[in-house]
Amino acid sequence: MDTAPLREFTARFATAEEIENWDKHVTANPNGGNMLQSAAYASVKNGHGWKVRFLVLESGGAASYNLVLEKKFPVLGRLWYLIKGPDLAALEDLKPALDACASLARNRKFNVFAVKVEPDITATAENQAHFAAAGLVKAPNIQSNDSTALLDIAAPENEVLRAITSRARNAIRRAEREGCEVVQRDQGVETYRALYDLMADTVKAKGSMPLRSFEYYSRFWDEFCNRGQGNFFFVYEDGKPSVGAFVINYGSKATYKDGGSTQNRKQYGDSHLVQWAAIRRMKELGCTEYDFCGTPPAARIKDKSHPLYGMGMFKTSFTKTVTDFVGCYDYVLSPVRHAMWVKGAERIFRRLETMRTGGQFY
Repeated sequence: MDTAPLREFTARFATAEEIENWDKHVTANPNGGNMLQSAAYASVKNGHGWKVRFLVLESGGAASYNLVLEKKFPVLGRLWYLIKGPDLAALEDLKPALDACASLARNRKFNVFAVKVEPDITATAENQAHFAAAGLVKAPNIQSNDSTALLDIAAPENEVLRAITSRARNAIRRAEREGCEVVQRDQGVETYRALYDLMADTVKAKGSMPLRSFEYYSRFWDEFCNRGQGNFFFVYEDGKPSVGAFVINYGSKATYKDGGSTQNRKQYGDSHLVQWAAIRRMKELGCTEYDFCGTPPAARIKDKSHPLYGMGMFKTSFTKTVTDFVGCYDYVLSPVRHAMWVKGAERIFRRLETMRTGGQFY
């Protein structure tokens, strides 16, 4: 984020034409957008606990397109969640952009008590100090890839393969030598069920976060696949799916969103080969960055007590660098109501949502 800052911003909601071409606009944002700001994700969230608004931030002829997830609460009013946003050219643009958001909310009498932001800005001491100076309040992180492993895949394929660790390279080559094959499958209930069952196997074995419902994943995968942005990769053992992955291509960014496997497999290197096949396909689709989507923070990557330790070790066999983003911050519009939110209201509403729907709040 080293572009000259644009100090004055206005905020408005997108026109019907802009919404119709939403992905084209988002992927032209200063940092290329994020799949969680996409039209597909907007369709997943809209009407399922959240109202989606399409926000345009403008300054000096430049525009940034960002999804706002809105939820309304008794007494408190509305919360705006700029998921993985705002996407801005310079860190110094954050405060004036959020001031513009606040003006829009007030002018429309939306009664917003806080704007939750989550820009993909690295968590350096300098950046965190800038957030504090801008009056933003640190909030608990929400997304799984606030710490993640990013692989540059812009170079020719042989150079990308040379850049990953020898452990991953050897696993890929051995899997290929021993006849392991990766199959791409089309969208549909059978594919969805195959991957979901593998994900459930992994959760059961690793004791990680509970899965959302099959219906949620089906809707999620459908929305991305219907737009040509979703890809399924599987390997088989004894005629049954043994490793599966769902990878999103969004603009120049690829994201390994969902994956799972059976335990105690006989094929060595099969999970590495699945990722390598996905990386090759993402390159063909024009992606230059591959996000493995979730690791322990850099400082804990070798901490065996961390629940993501195993996943972190696998993902950093492709790229040693873990990127920590700043995560969530709240831009407070009503200090009294935000204090109520922080001191217990959020926890209560999250519990009620889970009781009512069986799903996750965010």
